[in-house]
Amino acid sequence: MKNKIFNTIFGVAITSILLSCGGNDPKKELDTPTTGSIKISVDESFQPIIESQISTFEGIYKYANIDAAYKAEGQVVQDMLNDSTRVVVLSRELNDGEKAVFDKYKRIPRTTKIAIDAVALIVNKNNKDTLLTIDELKKIFSGKVKTWKELNEDSKLGDITIVFDNNNSSTARYVRDSLIAGQPLPSNTFASNSHKALIDYVNQNENALGVIGVNWISDFDDANVIGFMNKIKVVGISRDPAPFSTDSYFQPYQAYIAQAEYPLRRYLYVISTEGRTGLGTGFASYVAGDKGQRIILKSGLVPATMPVRVVGFRN
Repeated sequence: MKNKIFNTIFGVAITSILLSCGGNDPKKELDTPTTGSIKISVDESFQPIIESQISTFEGIYKYANIDAAYKAEGQVVQDMLNDSTRVVVLSRELNDGEKAVFDKYKRIPRTTKIAIDAVALIVNKNNKDTLLTIDELKKIFSGKVKTWKELNEDSKLGDITIVFDNNNSSTARYVRDSLIAGQPLPSNTFASNSHKALIDYVNQNENALGVIGVNWISDFDDANVIGFMNKIKVVGISRDPAPFSTDSYFQPYQAYIAQAEYPLRRYLYVISTEGRTGLGTGFASYVAGDKGQRIILKSGLVPATMPVRVVGFRN
């Protein structure tokens, strides 16, 4: 009997000691806005900017650990619907059907707009057709125009090869929704395995027309971006169906995105279904706050919650 009592007391004592030793480590506690560990799913179009945000956030808050998985948009949404993650980064808000799933479980998604992004079109260095109108893009992505010669009689290039990073990507969905009213993409459309593979493909194939998130080619302080830009050309786009001047064409530079001159714009959101104020909420607040918005500004995107000063120069 005495041995049983002794063993019980000893067990309680050891448990108390272990708990007290671990209690001072914030990583082992329930996550808070600045401590703990969480997993998030991120649209892979935004990998460079989110990697930078996470690195800086974790540098400031040493007890915070954010494990980001970079995936195609469809997989990111599925992760949230399956409750594999409660924080995602997307280029769109949830639709009514997706919101209904969370309504069923009495969970309310919280959406934070963090940036204005753009979809960029890239071509091979040898391609001289670097100016396209919205009408021409609609014809290309609907399959009505399939050769470069149909756009420019003097072109010596052949059939257009449209390349996305992924068939289920946000850029592919954006093109379907914005340019061809939800219709299927044409048979000359292909998917690469990654954004880097997409850029390499365009670099190696003169007939290619690549579709990519501008985040991958916008930060000129990034050595990777400089390397990418040495391999390809960025297309200028005009809203005018038949422009007579190159002044009506705009590339996806930060100023043109901010002023809505560049037509292929989209927004970037952090969406959270956390039922409390946890690390996901803290990260979303950080990215939407002053420090996070400055990182977005530096990356070449347009901050959503802070003013952007556009300065013009005259000769």
